[in-house]
Amino acid sequence: MVPMPHLGIILQMEEWRVLADTLSNSKNFKFILSPNIRFPGEPGEQATMFFQDPFGNPIEAKGFTNLSGVYEK
Repeated sequence: MVPMPHLGIILQMEEWRVLADTLSNSKNFKFILSPNIRFPGEPGEQATMFFQDPFGNPIEAKGFTNLSGVYEK
């Protein structure tokens, strides 16, 4: 269900949570994929969400507790 192609941004987990909370609390905001945690407890654990910019382009925002885990599998 991941939209392809898409633009991705990587954030520290706290920044990701602030963005997720802000968007979740915005009126009429629609996610393509709601904020969730992928690969919990694994080396590549990440928070992710997908939404569209005003032109309809899909954007993925990922959050990591430790940025060294960005490329873990």
